[in-house]
Amino acid sequence: MFPRINKEQLLLYAITDRTWLNGGSLYEAVEESLKGGVTCLQLREKALDAKHFLEEARQLKPLCRSYGVPLIINDNVDVALASDADGVHIGQSDGDIFEIRARIGHDKVLGVSASTVEEALEAEQAGADYLGVGAVFPTNSKNDAESVSLSTLRDICNTVSVPVVAIGGITLENVSLLNDSGICGIAVISAIYAQKDIQTAAERLRTEAERCFGS
Repeated sequence: MFPRINKEQLLLYAITDRTWLNGGSLYEAVEESLKGGVTCLQLREKALDAKHFLEEARQLKPLCRSYGVPLIINDNVDVALASDADGVHIGQSDGDIFEIRARIGHDKVLGVSASTVEEALEAEQAGADYLGVGAVFPTNSKNDAESVSLSTLRDICNTVSVPVVAIGGITLENVSLLNDSGICGIAVISAIYAQKDIQTAAERLRTEAERCFGS
């Protein structure tokens, strides 16, 4: 069976956060990031009700499709299915991974957050297509993020066969510290969406990610 998502699509993984936009349009911000070279987009809405979350997903799906970029929904399996997004990403406390894989079927991408080798192995065995591992650096985007050392990040990459994306406090200035860790890409929020020029920020991160992790 062909992989549902490949390493190249995980090189620059952008996660939305409207709190950085100061009331600006999320659609326009996402489009700017796609123009800049984002390779995967996760729609993350912690404070939006299900109805508006779904509407947003349905608006962004054709935009992402036009750039050939997968649209992943954060946490909400119902929204992922109803919007026919490309997949869903879940944390360790967001439900049973086996059950979620069964719900979304074998055609959609399943991403899982992990912070230990044990969690990573369990997620892989349960059907995860990729892992988001972090926080590798201090971050303000997620208050409850656990810290993951570079040593643990390397151990996870060496243990699992699915692609691993690093997340947490990653900036243009510290991306190179993750070189040789075994990851296939980086997941960022504020490094793109908190910047005045979103497209340029994405372009620079894409260039640095290709230098560090590109094949």
